[in-house]
Amino acid sequence: MNKKLRILFVDDDDALRTTFTMGLEAEGYAVDSVSSTREALVLLANRVYPLVITDIYLDERTGLDVLKAAKDNNPDTAVIVITGQGTIETVVKATSGGAFEYLAKPFDMTKLLGAVRKAAESLETKVGKNAPEVQIPETEMIGFTTEMVEVYKTISRAAPSDAPVLIQGESGTGKEVVARLIHQNSKRADGPFVAVDCGSIAPTLMESELFGSVRGAFTGAERDRAGLFESADGGTVFLDEIGEVDSSFQLKLLRFLQEKEVRPLGAAKARKLDVRVVAATNRALQPMVDSGEFRQDLWFRLNVVPIRLPALRERRDDIVHLSGHFLKLFNARYSRKMQLAPSGLRVLQENDWPGNVRQLQHVLERLVILSSADTLDAAAVGEALSVSEPKERPVQSLADAEEEQIRKVLAATGGNKTRAAQILSIERKTLYRKLERMKIDS
Repeated sequence: MNKKLRILFVDDDDALRTTFTMGLEAEGYAVDSVSSTREALVLLANRVYPLVITDIYLDERTGLDVLKAAKDNNPDTAVIVITGQGTIETVVKATSGGAFEYLAKPFDMTKLLGAVRKAAESLETKVGKNAPEVQIPETEMIGFTTEMVEVYKTISRAAPSDAPVLIQGESGTGKEVVARLIHQNSKRADGPFVAVDCGSIAPTLMESELFGSVRGAFTGAERDRAGLFESADGGTVFLDEIGEVDSSFQLKLLRFLQEKEVRPLGAAKARKLDVRVVAATNRALQPMVDSGEFRQDLWFRLNVVPIRLPALRERRDDIVHLSGHFLKLFNARYSRKMQLAPSGLRVLQENDWPGNVRQLQHVLERLVILSSADTLDAAAVGEALSVSEPKERPVQSLADAEEEQIRKVLAATGGNKTRAAQILSIERKTLYRKLERMKIDS
């Protein structure tokens, strides 16, 4: 590796730029350090840099402009993108633009040097090519922490392939959002995306639901019926809660992954399908494999690209961004002007969030609908959390107050009882019973 490799370092943080420049030079690298995109673009127009390190958010232009200029000038240039505000859009844009690595702030000198060494080694054999541009879809996946940036990087790298993906994470962390992002950024984006909740399908119906059935295959089968896999032909099937699949069907699912064909129940011949499989689970599959509850060969086949979604309590710094996003969304939906007081935000950040992002979303929607004040302080947020987490609710409550909440939420949702039940953190059947007691037609 050539220690005299010349590096262009672009960052508007003077202290950070000075620190890392000195660290790189101490390792033997030659560094040109600038603080603006203008300076960077001038240098890139006049010389070829084998390695560029650039922040994303700089001035009137961004590090993505620096990335493009570096690649236009020399497709073999390795570009390391750094940022303190990583999003799925910026990661995918950087990756599709040919970035070699994407680092989330804060990081130390050791991590930067590791990325630089890898880039330098790759330059010895790499023949660079500009990656094709991809259209970045809008997304509600929000997170700037290092853990989330790693998720974005995996999504951007896995999406163009057809490899199976296994997403693991607690309920409410956004597993289906990730699955849709993988589909939307893949070559199958124009094809169907079919989501399957494996936990809601009875084991005896799993084969016919997923693979389809022919007329006469069982009592009541009066016509041929396509399965969900066939509905996803040319696209992606998302198998949510894959850990709930009965052991009797696991072998058939493995055969599909190997052969890419299904045999509808009662059919004499199998049918070839072009379907990518993305699976997800909130259960720890490795112990299930060890106990024989989940097939090891199916685990290996699904776990080609693993993605672990961190729980919200593992990325508390993102709560301020998520809260701001949801408040803006629900203020617009319900014509309110709610603001989060510092004390209210502190309560949100200190909560453990067993329901993760989904629970945070429902709590904030409830607050926007029910709060009389426009500022959400610690007391208001604490009260909403006590409803969201029944274990902390008082043993007795006032029936009149409960009925008033139900009526407000129903009015705000336009009578949508499924949505109202979610906001109230109760089962839909429980809401129906309460409406019956309240003498409201369900």
